[in-house]
Amino acid sequence: MQDDLLQREQDFHDQWASTIDVDGIRVSDYFEACTAPENRFILKHLGDVQGKVLLDLGCGAGENSVYFSKLGAKCVASDYSPGMVETALKLADVNGVKVEGRVINAMDIDYPDNTFDIVYAANLLHHIPDPLVTIKEIHRVLKPGGKMCFWDPLRHNPVINVYRRIATEVRTEDETPLHINLVGEVQRLFGTTRFDTFWIATLWIFLQFYLIEKVNPNQERYWKKIILEQARLKPMYLRLERLDRLVKKLPLMKRMAWNVAVVATK
Repeated sequence: MQDDLLQREQDFHDQWASTIDVDGIRVSDYFEACTAPENRFILKHLGDVQGKVLLDLGCGAGENSVYFSKLGAKCVASDYSPGMVETALKLADVNGVKVEGRVINAMDIDYPDNTFDIVYAANLLHHIPDPLVTIKEIHRVLKPGGKMCFWDPLRHNPVINVYRRIATEVRTEDETPLHINLVGEVQRLFGTTRFDTFWIATLWIFLQFYLIEKVNPNQERYWKKIILEQARLKPMYLRLERLDRLVKKLPLMKRMAWNVAVVATK
């Protein structure tokens, strides 16, 4: 059954990769846009990556590998989808940086212990049958003092769950958003863990896409649209983000966010 799941994930992402126009990707936006709070949080706690050996696990189109390569990291762009690895290498070429490409199963990372200074995983763990298996693999391949960085969707917010039920053509059938309790597992395994959650009041932007702008969620990926249109969305987003900061101070409200971001040190 697990082999079937992995094959479905690979096929889905290979097909998606075949549609990606790397010339249209603005790499810096995925880390520096106002609508990329997860990566802004990660950058704040990651520190200098110059000369660091970084595994981009579940690299997708390669925005992460290219961004960190531009900052001086030595990056391995890895994914279970050969199509995505190929796309990541094309994006690197377009941006004038060199990265290594590897097809890797994130539940069985084909590297020795203590290999990497940083393992970065964006939107990966909710595609894994048992995310803790991958987290333990990441811990294994990190050097002592190395850092794991990831961000993924949470399962608790009813609004975003409605969106998931509607947007069936732009997501895989097997993906399972994370439970907030996974952060506790990370804290037990790693020496230091910092985390935050993002998108509560700011989810109004998704409702605006659907209810007001009539954007079909099966034709446009909303989580890509918020990056592509960050300049237009910035005034509204920043107002809502200030509200989010207040809301997250209330008991149990952090779990109601769309995404969690974690930086953990081995």
